[in-house]
Amino acid sequence: MSCSFPYSIPKLTKENYGHWCIRMKALLGSQEAWNIVKKGYDEPENERALNQNKKNTFQKNRKLDQHAISIIHMGLDECMFVKVASATKAKEAWEILENNFKRSRK
Repeated sequence: MSCSFPYSIPKLTKENYGHWCIRMKALLGSQEAWNIVKKGYDEPENERALNQNKKNTFQKNRKLDQHAISIIHMGLDECMFVKVASATKAKEAWEILENNFKRSRK
């Protein structure tokens, strides 16, 4: 997982949602973060009660999720960012955008 991107992140507009999704899925996949966007992850009720293996998995998932939501944010202009600003997880942000564009196409 790299924090710097040697390529540009596509910007979502009202007209390019379909192509933006394809590009973002590929980008997130290349960063090993698409599965966390697609499936999400659960926060444990008590992280301290987890055994080390589960704690490591949870921490990895949390880090991947933050990486993914950062990439999604970079692909949004201010107008689109406002729609997902309250989302705390990448899956939630992705679903907000997906639902917003499904409604606008009807």
